[in-house]
Formats: sequence, structure tokens, C-alpha cells
Amino acid sequence: MTVCGKRLLIVEDEPLLRVSIADALRREGWLVDVASDGPEGIALFEQHGHDLVVSDLVLPHLGGMELLRHVKLTQPDTTVVIMTAHGSVERAVEAMREGAADFVTKPFSMSQLLVRLDNVCSMRVLREQNVRLQEQLEDRHSFSKIIGRSKRMHEVFDLIRQVADSDASVLVQGESGTGKEMVASALHFNSRRRAKPYVRVSCASLPESLIESELFGYEKGAFTGAVQRRVGRFEAATGGTLLLDEIGDLPLNFQVKLLRVLQERQIERLGSNRPIPVDVRVIAASLRPLEEEIAEGTFREDLYFRINTVTIHVPPLRERREDIPLLAGAFLREFTQSRGKVLEGFSDEALEILMAHNWPGNVRELRNAVERAVLFCKSGLVMPADLPSGLRSNGERAALAPPPAPQAQPMPLQQAVMQAEIAAIFAALRTTHGRRSDAAEILGVTRKTLWEKMRDYGISVDANGDASRT
Repeated sequence: MTVCGKRLLIVEDEPLLRVSIADALRREGWLVDVASDGPEGIALFEQHGHDLVVSDLVLPHLGGMELLRHVKLTQPDTTVVIMTAHGSVERAVEAMREGAADFVTKPFSMSQLLVRLDNVCSMRVLREQNVRLQEQLEDRHSFSKIIGRSKRMHEVFDLIRQVADSDASVLVQGESGTGKEMVASALHFNSRRRAKPYVRVSCASLPESLIESELFGYEKGAFTGAVQRRVGRFEAATGGTLLLDEIGDLPLNFQVKLLRVLQERQIERLGSNRPIPVDVRVIAASLRPLEEEIAEGTFREDLYFRINTVTIHVPPLRERREDIPLLAGAFLREFTQSRGKVLEGFSDEALEILMAHNWPGNVRELRNAVERAVLFCKSGLVMPADLPSGLRSNGERAALAPPPAPQAQPMPLQQAVMQAEIAAIFAALRTTHGRRSDAAEILGVTRKTLWEKMRDYGISVDANGDASRT
């Protein structure tokens, strides 16, 4: 039998029935109290706060209905089952309207009663589990868990509030590590689609040959190796939300197909010409401004306008430095709790280092730095020595000047590598007149890698195609 709590109260004026029920339920693992009338039942309930009450409807001095109302008024979560004579079924139904979970008509066998109690307890356990899961879901995905009190982050919060419950397509833009996926998750889990699937696709990690089958699915026999039908990501997200992360990495030929799907709201599996309607809200994310991709001819302008009903720009950490202590404190609590350590916080010197760092990896880099600090900290405060060495030598990168001039004096290897990378990027951009896609090809890296390197080193290209460092 499912036990929905520990303590049970039986209120029954017939001594033999009262004892029989109590003995049976004690054998099932309950702590049982018994009362012979309504006032005694209320007194025991107020003393122990029972999880389950089994009460006769007709009792001396105070009826079962009054007992039910008292229980539900003082402890609404308590489960109440009413016992009633066959001719009082209408009153038992009334009791259920007042909050009783179920009723059983006399005479009944003990097995019948146990089955009824098992059913109501199972339902209560399921409800409690659902409530806990929902609370965990909301706690995990609520946008209030995106940490920040800066003006820039409050603007992000306001946009999430305004558009979350609509079906508008949203483009989330921001550098790597800023929390774009958290924003997308908050948009879904604060919308009316929250109970439906939330499906994420990293466009950057999909080989070009698999993009269509991954997103649209395929029929058995559509190609060699297609041994059974597979549902694509769009179908899997039906009724919910589909996040297309790093949408700028989709090849141009597939962008045309994606645009048609978004316009017609239907897909076709590979190997089939039967259209399948899909009800999906699309959220796209990109670390690089798609306007630049359009200017370079690597992203379709019509697709951009289709996915860009609303744009949410997630600011880099260096543009909301007032959030650094707040974020660092939250990460410190997270990692000290998970590792069972007790730390008071950051020393003034350590906090100054965190505030001075440029954070090219943004919130993700800060989180990793705090995790490392918790691992190595041996005192009650995080000290500078506990932080990654890259943070402590923060001045080296700022000292670099574009383009770097040859130096006769020896230098640290890390600095030499950075100077060499900066020189190579400037040379490639000069050769391609500022065209980053061509420059990336010359350098043998992806556009995403080149973009991140340029951001880290403060390299930009003006309207004339000339590169410079800020």
C-alpha cells in the first residue's frame, strides 16, 4: 500500500469497526490514532496534525462534515476519506465537494477500504511529485535566475517579460559565454508553451551533409543507412520551442529551405513528399551580429527578417562590470555547497583582479575561474593566488599594440603567440580588404574562430575594409 505520510486518524463511533480499521492500517505501516466522536477527533488532529483522516460521516456530538471542514481549514493538505452508510451517498458526494478525497460506503470489507486508501494516497504522492518537479523546473528556468542587476541586464529582463508569452520569433545575440541559451530557455519556460518540448540544436556542430535530416527527419530507405523512420528536431518540438543556436553557421543553400519551412509552417522528411504541419516557436541565437553576415553575403537577409521579430542583445560581462561581484558570489555559493567547503568570500585583492579582468569568455569564464578558486582555496577567503594565472597577469594583453613590432628582447611564450596571431589576422584582413570569411579561409580557421580572436584582441574592420585595434 502507498503510504502518503506517517500519521493517520480514525474517527468512528462503532468500537469493533474502529479497532479493526486501526489494526489493519497499523499492519500497513501507519502510526494510528483513534477517536470515537467529532470533538475527540478534532483534539487529536490539532495535537498531531495527521496526514490522513478516515472519518465516519455520522458521529456523536459533532458530525463528520464539520470535522472535514475543520481539517481542511487548518491543514488543507491533509487527505480525508469519508465512511458513510449506503443511504447517505448524496451527503458523501457533498463531502467531496468540501474537500474529501474519496468515500467508502458501509458495509465494506477491509480489503476494499485498503484499496480506496491506496488509490487516494497514490494520487496525493503523484500530485506532490508534480508540484516538486514544476517548482524545480521553474526554479531552474525562471529568468529571475539569470543573475544581474545592471541597467543592461534589466533591459534584457524587461524584453523577456514582454515577449515570452507570445509566439514571436526572437533572435538572441551576444558573445560566447554571455548566457544566450539561458535567455532562450527563459523565453520558453515563461511562455504558454512551457509544458511542451524545448528542443535545442547547435547549428555549428552539425555537418552540412546531416543538417536537413537532423532538422526535418527522414523516412526508412531515404538514403543508405536509413533503416527506420526518424523524426527531425522540428517535429520533436511541435507545440513547443526550437532553439537554433549559432544559426549564422547554416550554409546558404539550407537557409533557403529553412526560410520556406518558417513561412509555410510545414516540413517534409527526407525521402517523402508529404508535408507535415509543425507548430513551433523558433528562437535563434548568434554570437556574431547577423548584419555583418548579411553584408558579407553569408546570411540571407529575408531569413534574417523572418527570425528577427524581436532581438535581445545579451551584453558582454565587460559592459556590466557591476554584476561581477554578484555573479562571483553566486558561483562561490554554488561550488562551496557542492564541494562541502566553507568560504567567507573574496579578499579585496582577489575582487579587484576580478573587476579588472576583461573577461573575453564572459560569464562562462568567470564561472570557471570561481570553480578553480574554490578548488585551490585553503583559507576562509579566496586570495589572488587561488585565481587562474591568466587573470593575475591581466596587463600583458592590454600592453600589445597593433600591429605588433618585432622585439629584440625575450618575451613570455604566451605573449609571443598572441603577437603572432594578431600579425597574421591583420595580414589576412589586409589581403582580403576586410572580408572576414575570406580571411578565415586564408588563416585556416572557421569564421567563428576568427570572430572570437578578433574580439579577444580588440580588432575591428571599418566600412572601408581597414582593420585596426581598439
